[in-house]
Amino acid sequence: MVGERIKMIRRQRGLSQAQLAHPELSDSYVSLIESGKRTPTPAVLELLAQKLDCSLTFLVNGVTAEQMEDLELGLRFARLALENGEVTEARSRYAELLEDNSLAGLASLRQDARYGYALAAEACGDLPEAISVLSSLREDETEGQSPERRVQIALALCRCHREFGDFSAAVRIGEETLGLASNSPQWNDDLIELGSTLLSVYLDRGDLLRARQFAAELLSAAEQLGTPRAIVAACWNAAVTADLLGSGEEAMALVERAMAIQSENGEPRNLARLRSAYAMLLYRVRPAEVAAARDLLLRVLSELKESAAARGDIAQALLYLARAEMTLGHPDEAVDHAHAAFVIAADGTSKALLAEAHLVLGQAYWMRRQDDEAAAELGSAAGCLERLPATRKAAETWQAAAETFGRLGDHEASAAAYHRALACVGL
Repeated sequence: MVGERIKMIRRQRGLSQAQLAHPELSDSYVSLIESGKRTPTPAVLELLAQKLDCSLTFLVNGVTAEQMEDLELGLRFARLALENGEVTEARSRYAELLEDNSLAGLASLRQDARYGYALAAEACGDLPEAISVLSSLREDETEGQSPERRVQIALALCRCHREFGDFSAAVRIGEETLGLASNSPQWNDDLIELGSTLLSVYLDRGDLLRARQFAAELLSAAEQLGTPRAIVAACWNAAVTADLLGSGEEAMALVERAMAIQSENGEPRNLARLRSAYAMLLYRVRPAEVAAARDLLLRVLSELKESAAARGDIAQALLYLARAEMTLGHPDEAVDHAHAAFVIAADGTSKALLAEAHLVLGQAYWMRRQDDEAAAELGSAAGCLERLPATRKAAETWQAAAETFGRLGDHEASAAAYHRALACVGL
């Protein structure tokens, strides 16, 4: 494409190949460059740009310096919107960039835009679109990608397949990228994070034995690597594994270690998310300390808002807070928090989160003896769950809905919800 641009501009300037070449180059060398049979050095490119009276940026990339600056600025704004949880805005900005013809010849920037668009689509709950774009990136542009970007794409694709309920695809991508079938990975921070996502897939599909073994492998690898990011990721996901296996105190110790490291080395948003996970562990493992869990969640909520966290993280913290208030016997506060989470989730953050918001709101209404409102929310939760893939998380939500339907005296709906919970785990 560089050769084609040189040829186009030369003709626009009314120059022959010999005139462009003289005196520094031969006309045959210019001909080879224009036909794509030779790749000019940076020094030759700079010389040709001067002779053609055009910018080096345009000669190399096909865009002017001003266009390049606009594209890079657009990518920064889109990335900032995504990081701040403005997922719809981010998706729109990335889509506009991808429609800009100026981006067509800029492989690296276009790759950044496609990857960002996929993450924004995932954040908006459009998993099929995110999977399609990420799969295309993984298959079509492998040679032009850095090792770090290849792992990032695999990580996002593994996560999206997990959320979509396609555990086989998630495991295949995770294990292929890590090279688990052929050798032991040469661990780094990115691969530890990918391994942590793969661990969550093992958990979601109910492969607890493999999850226990792999959690130990990840912890050992993170310890040998010794970086804060690796240790935090491994401890966090090993804690989830321990919790599911009934080792609540072990899980709390792992999260406490992750929080200690994150508080010294990490950014505030992930620290707030870790505190949120710790508060819920405290709530489940030590029921007598539910008031302390509630107070910690109030702090977490404030920290998440101050750190411009994703709206989904804020909604999840609100739902945790609502559950804690119900345990403390405060249904009014629980309704307020659950409704605030519902407002966020209804904005398209996540269908799974919306189902959970309906469920918790229904439970809070039941505590306030508002049975009609509770039944309506549970019905909405069931409607959301029916459109979600069969995952362990969906099974837990169906089970909680079944229990609440039973308290309302709707035994038929309760039995149906129990059946759906069993189906989600393959029973």
